[in-house]
Amino acid sequence: MTTITQRKPASARRKHVDHEGTEQTALIMWLYGEKQRQSVIGPAYACTYAVPNGGSRHRVEATKFKRQGVRAGVSDLVIACARGGHHGLYLEFKATPPKHAATSEGQKEWLATVEEQGYCAVLARGLEEAKAVIREYMNMPATAVHGPRQSLTHGTEWRS
Repeated sequence: MTTITQRKPASARRKHVDHEGTEQTALIMWLYGEKQRQSVIGPAYACTYAVPNGGSRHRVEATKFKRQGVRAGVSDLVIACARGGHHGLYLEFKATPPKHAATSEGQKEWLATVEEQGYCAVLARGLEEAKAVIREYMNMPATAVHGPRQSLTHGTEWRS
């Protein structure tokens, strides 16, 4: 005898919970609060941006993004403040265990690549670990630039 299983109606299925996205949002809100409090961590808010690499996309859209330079494995957050001899901080953010996803080989390779280029590259599992990383990084002395900066001859002037 064959048993036919019925699918649960859409309303009865478990909804996907984006634990990582929720915690990353809380992290950015915390950074904004640090900016409002004018703490030593506050300047990181203006220099932080998220890299929207995650999510699922239609094949055509994924191909278009790849042609435009989107790369798998790029870290979730970048803090473009030079500290502690580094050019900036690349933060691969995961949700707090046990709700975290595995770190992909591409993500590990990206962290190694940017570290070789003079950036601080860190994996943080959870909101509290990410806060601790940012606190430690932003408390490092600003990276000093020795000698005059070199200018490029190409590009359009944007300062005027």
